[in-house]
Amino acid sequence: MTLIIQLIKQYWLSMTVILLAAIATLSLWPVAHLPQVPGTDKTHHFIAYGALMLPVALAKPKYWLWIALGFAGFSGAIELIQPYVNRYGEWLDMAANVVGLACGIILAQLINYCSSCNVKY
Repeated sequence: MTLIIQLIKQYWLSMTVILLAAIATLSLWPVAHLPQVPGTDKTHHFIAYGALMLPVALAKPKYWLWIALGFAGFSGAIELIQPYVNRYGEWLDMAANVVGLACGIILAQLINYCSSCNVKY
């Protein structure tokens, strides 16, 4: 597990850019109807933004909290744009996104704390 964490910390920027592009594409791709997938829409938002924030919060680059605020702004922009691409923008989606960002930060803090305590995974 430590190797995975080290890889995430090393390649956090590449991972973040890929996840950001995937979220933007999946959020703005016009569809006639959304596909049936397990879980709720809010759960998907929560997981996506938690995954987006985790590499940044693990690596903690300079201004990482500003990056988190940028992700929250990005989330709001996506919700504002969605009605123009045959999608539905919902502020509850943005709330799920922000909660996902916060949980990504908390999870990264726990991982970093456990790593510094030499806790074996």
